[in-house]
Amino acid sequence: MTTLYTSDHEWLRIEGDIATIGVTDYAQSQLGDVVFVELPKVGRTFKKAEAAAVVESVKAASDVYAPISGEVLEVNETLSAEPALVNSDAAGKAWFFKMKIADKSELDGLMDEAAYQSHTA
Repeated sequence: MTTLYTSDHEWLRIEGDIATIGVTDYAQSQLGDVVFVELPKVGRTFKKAEAAAVVESVKAASDVYAPISGEVLEVNETLSAEPALVNSDAAGKAWFFKMKIADKSELDGLMDEAAYQSHTA
């Protein structure tokens, strides 16, 4: 299992040809208290960098972008009922959706944890 990061503060956990996607702890700390999450529909296909979900906090609403191209296989329905999970467990239970990876070469432009830490420093 590999975890990669985008410059837009999404993380991807790669297992085979499935990517689980969420927002980073840094992103949730910038947002403040999350009050609403809008998830994509299962079966929807996204191109890399297309807005796929929305996270709203007391400060602002932000798009969550598809970090790669692919089809949504599953969404985390728990976030609809408990959006505050994004604040308490951004890198764990608060994953947003799972995608089937359409083109593994798109992973090449993403950051590993060390590069992401430098990006946010």
